[in-house]
Amino acid sequence: MKFTKNIGMVLLAVYLIIDGLLGFGLNLGPFVFLLYLVALAAGVLILIGR
Repeated sequence: MKFTKNIGMVLLAVYLIIDGLLGFGLNLGPFVFLLYLVALAAGVLILIGR
């Protein structure tokens, strides 16, 4: 399995997986803000090309 070198795309994948799990009822409680931080970091890294 080849791992992508683009960390922005990896963070986007993590965000999408966690967001999908939240739709099925996963409860992160007060740590849901981490999801927003991952989304923000993924967007910035994709824009700068990392």
